[in-house]
Amino acid sequence: MKILVAGIGNIFHGDDAFGVAVANHLSTRRLPEEVRLVDFGIRGFDLAYALLDGYDVTILVDAVARGGAPGTLYTLEIDPNAPDGLDQPEMDVATHGMNPMRVLRMARAMGGNFGRILLVGCEPETLGPEDEGLMGLSATVEAAVDAAGDIVEALVTKFLEVPRGEPGKGAAA
Repeated sequence: MKILVAGIGNIFHGDDAFGVAVANHLSTRRLPEEVRLVDFGIRGFDLAYALLDGYDVTILVDAVARGGAPGTLYTLEIDPNAPDGLDQPEMDVATHGMNPMRVLRMARAMGGNFGRILLVGCEPETLGPEDEGLMGLSATVEAAVDAAGDIVEALVTKFLEVPRGEPGKGAAA
């Protein structure tokens, strides 16, 4: 079992740095050897190439606006084979930011086959203005970092407990 935990976010856009903060937090914990933890920040190409390494499970950690209260944590499963999943035609690549769905589409276009993909996300309070930097997480989102780390560790534990060859019996998202 190979698991990729990918912290995503722009440290210059306030709460968009959530995934980076969680990756940094998890780097202080002892993770199983089957887990590769990477702070990808805004490096979409690096994440796309990492996805080509054939992970059984990929856990993306990012800020995600879903309309909830700031600091709300979500665990979502992304189905790359869903009809409306990754098959959207646009694939514009930005060098200053990262859209995880675009990165997944790019990796698939490069021949990548994915195992399970989950997103551990946090509702942002502020992402800061596009034209100027806003360093640091809001207090509300900062308070969610430890709990998000716990969620990631729990998912890793559940997936590592699944015997190989039984992919359908993994952790529920």
